[in-house]
Amino acid sequence: MPRRNRVDPWGDLAAVAGRGLLTGNRGCLVDDTERVVRYQAGSRWISCTLRYRDQRSPLAAPGRWTPLFFLDEAVALAAGHRPCARCRREAYLAYRDAVGAALGAREPLSAADLDVRLAAERRRRTSRRGDLGPTADRLLRPQSYADLPDGTVVLATGDVAHLVLGDELRPFTDAGWGLPVRRPRTGTAQTLTPPTSYAALTHGYRPLLSASSSR
Repeated sequence: MPRRNRVDPWGDLAAVAGRGLLTGNRGCLVDDTERVVRYQAGSRWISCTLRYRDQRSPLAAPGRWTPLFFLDEAVALAAGHRPCARCRREAYLAYRDAVGAALGAREPLSAADLDVRLAAERRRRTSRRGDLGPTADRLLRPQSYADLPDGTVVLATGDVAHLVLGDELRPFTDAGWGLPVRRPRTGTAQTLTPPTSYAALTHGYRPLLSASSSR
């Protein structure tokens, strides 16, 4: 078995190309031998900055949260994560307020409110603690191509995830968002972005996007 990379995610790896803009937290995903054994641990799924007050966290430590890495926030939102209320406070408040505006909420939603909504939207069935959660269980929702806000991620040609930006769709690749194709003017898209985050996008939330989205 190859040795695990034990470099801290807020340390030297910050300069690695293609590593992404955000890290994700959905609890501890490993067992005592540092083997990934679960898809989630709890319902709070957040996206965090790569650096925060010089704090460091191991990549796979038993009893500690297991860092995931996202190309950018469009990917994080499509995966069912919301902005962290601590290290991404400004983004969290903007996201919360956009969701509240979409729902017509009279009072600001709590982080727990958002987590409950997102947990119900991610998968067709409730995950067990030891369940690795096959992606086939992800919920897809039909939306008119004409109505999709920027930042939405949809399944398009060949069931490949594509980012919606203006009149274009950009496919997800190992090197980032790929070359654009024209966005259909009619028809229905299958969206990966869950309804709560989709609502935030439709009400003014602007996700942090990879530079590859504009090349």
